[in-house]
Amino acid sequence: MTYQGVLTKMETEFLEPIHYYLVFENDFINMNQLLNKSITLQFVKYQCLNCNLNKPIYRQGFCKSCFFDIPQAADWIMRPELSTAHLDKEDRDLEYEKKVQLQPHIVYLANSSNVKVGVTRKSQVPTRWIDQGAHEAIEIVEVPNRYLAGVTEVALKDHVSDKTNWRTMLKNDIVDENLVAWRDKLKAFIPEEAKDYFIENNTETNLNFPVVKYPTKPKSLNLLKSKTFTGVLSGIKGQYLIFEDDTVFNIRSNEGLVVDLTVN
Repeated sequence: MTYQGVLTKMETEFLEPIHYYLVFENDFINMNQLLNKSITLQFVKYQCLNCNLNKPIYRQGFCKSCFFDIPQAADWIMRPELSTAHLDKEDRDLEYEKKVQLQPHIVYLANSSNVKVGVTRKSQVPTRWIDQGAHEAIEIVEVPNRYLAGVTEVALKDHVSDKTNWRTMLKNDIVDENLVAWRDKLKAFIPEEAKDYFIENNTETNLNFPVVKYPTKPKSLNLLKSKTFTGVLSGIKGQYLIFEDDTVFNIRSNEGLVVDLTVN
C-alpha cells in the first residue's frame, strides 16, 4: 500500500500512549499501526505549504519568497517577545497577528532532554509538549497575549535552558525532574508585568510515547540526499519517526516535501 502527500506536522491525540496521524490530502494514516512494520519513504517533489508550488523549501515548510512575505513565518513566531499586536502595530498582517497574538498564552517548563522553558498558545497544550518529545511538563504562567509570554520566557532563559538536545530526547536518556520545585524556584525571576499571572497550584503532566525500541546512536535521515529510505518503524517521539537501525526522520523539519509512503 502506497500513500502520497505533502509532509506536515503529524497530528496527535493525548492518549496512553500518544497517538500519531500523518495527514495527506486524500489519506489519514494512523502511524501507531505501522510500528514494527517496514515502510519506505521516497522523495517526490517540493510543495510550499503556502503557494503550493514545486519550489525548494527554505524554512518551516515554505519556499523562500513566501517565508519572507507571509505572517505565518514572521520573526515573532520564533521570538514571541517581538509581538506587537497588543500595541495595534502591524508587522506583516495585523488582522492575522491579532488573531494569533491576542489570545491566552502559556509559559511552561518541559523535560525532554533537560528542563527547558517555552511558550505556546493555551489552545496548543499539551500538543506543543508532545511535539517536543517531553515526557513531563508544567505550566508556569498564563498571560493574555503572546508578548507577555515572550518577555517572560526571555527573563527565565537566564536561569533555565530554552533548547532541547534532540539526540538525548530520542535516546530517552533523561532524568525525571520535580517540575513543581522548578516552577517555584523560577517564580522570583518572572518579570514584574507578568507576576500576577503566575500559576500557584498545579501539577506536572506526564506523557508516554509509542516507542518499541529507542535508538542508541540516532542518525538523522536526509531524504533530499538519499531520495529513498526503507526501514522498520520502531517508535515515534516528538515529531520524529524512529527506525530499527537507529535512523530517525524529523517530520516537522521536512514539511513541504511531497513523499510516497509505502507499507511493505
